[in-house]
Amino acid sequence: MKEYALKYGCNPNQKPARIYMEHGELPVEVINGRAGYINFLDALNSWQLVKELKAATGLPAAASFKHVSPAGAAVGLPLSDTLKKIYFVDDIDFELTPLASAYARARGADRMCSYGDFCALSDTCDEATARLIKREVSDGVIAPDYTPEALEILKAKRKGTYCVIKIDPNYVPEPIEHKQVFGITFEQGRNNCDLNDPKLFEEIPTKNKNFTPEAIRDLKIALITLKYTQSNSVCYVKDGQAIGIGAGQQSRIHCTRLAGNKADEWWLRQSPQVLNLPFKPGIRRADRDNAINVYLSEEHDDVLREGTWQQFFTEKPAVFTRAEEKEWIAKNTNVCLGSDAFFPFGDNIERAHKSGVKYIAQPGGSIRDDNVIETCDKYDMAMAFTHVRLFHH
Repeated sequence: MKEYALKYGCNPNQKPARIYMEHGELPVEVINGRAGYINFLDALNSWQLVKELKAATGLPAAASFKHVSPAGAAVGLPLSDTLKKIYFVDDIDFELTPLASAYARARGADRMCSYGDFCALSDTCDEATARLIKREVSDGVIAPDYTPEALEILKAKRKGTYCVIKIDPNYVPEPIEHKQVFGITFEQGRNNCDLNDPKLFEEIPTKNKNFTPEAIRDLKIALITLKYTQSNSVCYVKDGQAIGIGAGQQSRIHCTRLAGNKADEWWLRQSPQVLNLPFKPGIRRADRDNAINVYLSEEHDDVLREGTWQQFFTEKPAVFTRAEEKEWIAKNTNVCLGSDAFFPFGDNIERAHKSGVKYIAQPGGSIRDDNVIETCDKYDMAMAFTHVRLFHH
């Protein structure tokens, strides 16, 4: 098939719309449902991300995409009981495969942003992963293949309209890519930089030059995630998964704060105060996510005021004070941080430190690199200058 007709483009008024190949056949097949313009943007970007994660780590990988940026990305490491609980997979009656674990991590890290996502899987979708996908609000999935059992489950999702895309894992695009803006065609070489290259971590200007194998793995995950995140972008990673992604911010410090706030919420959800929230039986996952998000924010009164808390809880929870939150966040350590371009000032490092960052990978090259290095040294952080910029637009 050389082309696929889309219902419309980014918006309903943008017609006609299609994807097509000028040479050869499309490497994708829609085997269930109907894919839209943004679906394919998410699918093709997320597929590249998980394919690179698998190549870099040797582990199955998954990603959750919304509006052409990842909300989560992860590899298939086992889940602790706490992570199973905050990812809402503690009640399943089947074993999590490595791919299912990767999906649970990618989908669970930022559940607010993953709501209505498009997900990507590096390996053949198995039954366990499909059963997890079935439980979530999602627009579609892309993978190199599907077991018969998995495909049957996915085809039944959303009353049979769930979008399932199969991609040829051996497809290699042309080295030159094009896109049009305002009737003008842009041309550039594809970003084929190898983020699995150990040379990326050879230049270490900080006093602390000790990167653990786990830190190198997590920094690779951060950099590969950034390669497919709308710039400016910053990514916090811990234990094989992105825990905070900041995308599309005009200021790098705002990006670092945004991603850091998401990383903090991921960690706060593991606190006893949140794990023990007295939710009423039958509360939907999305409503629970929203309630937790508000509970952890400055607007916590919106779910704790009289007449409102009764909608969510069997009894009124105590306020999680800022001092208590700060004390809990301080327990998060050995977090990795990647940036798609250099940090211009040490304020980014100060913010990263508050979220437990110990290891950093960034291109370097700022006229204030000395200030950034000095701030890292103040907190005994190890930082590598990769000299690879990862802008994505």
